Amino acid sequence: MLDRNRVVASLESKKELFTGYDEEFAQEQKRLADSFDAFCRQSSDELDAAIAQSGVEWPGALPTDDIDSADGMRVVFGKVWNNHQEARAWAFDILSERPVLAVDGSQITPTKDFSMPVGAVQVGWFVNEHRPAAPGTQNYVKDVQFEVLAPDELGDENDSDAEGGFPNWRVNQQRFVMECGKLCDLMEEYSERPEAERPLCFFDGSFIISFAGQLRDQRAKVYIEAVDRLLHCSRRTRTPLVGFVDSSYSRDVVNLLNLLYPQANITRSSDAGLFRPILPNWGDRSALFLCARPDSLNLDRSRSTQAPFYKEVAFAYVNLVSDRAPARLEMPRWILDAGRADEIIDRVRAESVVGVGYPYAIETADALAVISQQDRERFYRILQDFLEQSGIQLSTARKMRSKQQRR
Repeated sequence: MLDRNRVVASLESKKELFTGYDEEFAQEQKRLADSFDAFCRQSSDELDAAIAQSGVEWPGALPTDDIDSADGMRVVFGKVWNNHQEARAWAFDILSERPVLAVDGSQITPTKDFSMPVGAVQVGWFVNEHRPAAPGTQNYVKDVQFEVLAPDELGDENDSDAEGGFPNWRVNQQRFVMECGKLCDLMEEYSERPEAERPLCFFDGSFIISFAGQLRDQRAKVYIEAVDRLLHCSRRTRTPLVGFVDSSYSRDVVNLLNLLYPQANITRSSDAGLFRPILPNWGDRSALFLCARPDSLNLDRSRSTQAPFYKEVAFAYVNLVSDRAPARLEMPRWILDAGRADEIIDRVRAESVVGVGYPYAIETADALAVISQQDRERFYRILQDFLEQSGIQLSTARKMRSKQQRR
């Protein structure tokens, strides 16, 4: 049980550290504001020239022509509604006859409460046609895929390292691969439709997989190949794809600012914090950039696996909730090159109106995929029954047996 008095006493003993951090952050914000003001006055050509002069291949972010039509890196949405009903009417017009789909996943990682390590992954997907359904039919699809990972599929139980140890890494990896794979399968399924009728596909997360740079080459390779295939599938089938990051701590534009204005020395701010002050109204977005993140997947030449597709990902920040930092949207570069970025971002805005600040399609896919604590307990009961019927002995920890008896 948490003792409030002890917590307060500990906080009081560290008060100077909190105060010092706050003061340093305020000083950084002043340096950031000065540098960002100069940055916003640059054209895309001027920024390109400055980056080229630096000789840095991975400066964090690369400008696009979208910067030249923006007002100080800001693209104003411009629509104002008197109530949510008016906003929903606008969203209905944007989404009508334009399908959208989303994929999300959840997992069960092995537990030491059982003598046999077993994991599982569940991926859910939601397709909304956004058109009236024919009599006796539905205009949406909700479904899930469930896969058990047996002991031999989890790796070596002695494989314990900084990547998380046995055997959770394999379950997490399989979830990521299945999410990307299901999106590719759905793109293929709908690729026979006319291009204008192909669904907007949501990926709940980022295509920029810096975390994989902390993994061994062979493990990182699986993530790299999954994202590379996903982006390629979108480009080949001309099916729009968006990676949605609700709370982003990425620093791609901040890295570019530090390169061009070393005196800024920005160490604590993120891109979302950078753009928040200049995106005051709902729907406003930043200019689009290409990602050129300098992480180990690109900088470490000793690696056998690298992620050159970063520069094929465009991103922007969009104000979708007034009391939070803007969300990060990522999309394959081909959408920008095809002149469809504004159309796609409008569809993301409309989905967020329906979802009240978060794309409704992703919310629904998440609800389908989520595995609750009750689901986990049910899974283990089913597993026990299956193993007993198969003549396989499974022992459980005393703590687990106690929980089962109490329930």
